[in-house]
Amino acid sequence: MIEGDMLRIIVPGSTANLGPGFDSVGLALGKYLTLEVKKADKLLFLPMTEHVKDLPTNEDNLIAKVAIQVAETYNKTLPPCKVKVWSDIPMARGIGSSAAAIIAGIELANQLCQLQMSDEEKLRIASLKEGHPDNVGASLYGGLVIGLHQAEKTDLVCIKDINVDTVVVIPKYEVFTSDARNVLPQELSYKNAVEASAISNMLVAGLLTNNWNLVGEMMVKDLFHQPYRGKLIPEIQAVQEKIQHLGAYGSALSGAGPTVICFTAKGKGNDLAQTLAKDFVNCNVESLEIDVVGCRVEQVQEIKSL
Repeated sequence: MIEGDMLRIIVPGSTANLGPGFDSVGLALGKYLTLEVKKADKLLFLPMTEHVKDLPTNEDNLIAKVAIQVAETYNKTLPPCKVKVWSDIPMARGIGSSAAAIIAGIELANQLCQLQMSDEEKLRIASLKEGHPDNVGASLYGGLVIGLHQAEKTDLVCIKDINVDTVVVIPKYEVFTSDARNVLPQELSYKNAVEASAISNMLVAGLLTNNWNLVGEMMVKDLFHQPYRGKLIPEIQAVQEKIQHLGAYGSALSGAGPTVICFTAKGKGNDLAQTLAKDFVNCNVESLEIDVVGCRVEQVQEIKSL
């Protein structure tokens, strides 16, 4: 960064799982975490919007922690900077707020320390931090991602051609990922694991061929997590039942919830959102664009007032 210039880092939120694509399938959504970075004498984070109002202003926040750790991994020290933070991604709602923060922290270190990291390196670090590649992969690459994270390697395929509209039903209560994972079984029987895997395979086949009727059918058949998390999030079943009569393809719990994401034909998202808003008055209902760009960086010349 040149003295007087500002750096802008923009990271989309995401949905994950899409039913049986558990910890593997992610989709970038048009809600964003934005950092505006300027050189300073010390590290300072300034929350600018409601969703990040409780963000720690020092190195204790997640973005800072990740950036500092990445810099240290490359034997660098993160330069001091002032970071203004905007976000319209609600926290603990299953729309990838923590994954977006992780990607933002990685990119912050990459830019300030001039690390010239590849996307593959960023994905690996993010997946090690998050434990799975779906949300972080979608925030990094944009579009639809299908990934596998293992101890020795992280693999990911990204697809940009996604011919569908999305609508999110966002309850006003929070569900933390740790709580949502505590209700899951420790193991599945061999027979159930094979069936669950086959359902997931069919979901991916539908995604790759833009067969959204098939995708919607497989979402409902998920055996990995939705049957268990439904005890915490009654909106899962309520939304599924409602959209059956509205011509939508299907719906799924977004990440660990409590948000439920619906998929409908291109051009019909706004109509579906307006209809669902009437039935789910205690939720925020929005039609969201699918982000196909992923994390991006802009150099911004600061304009000084006369």
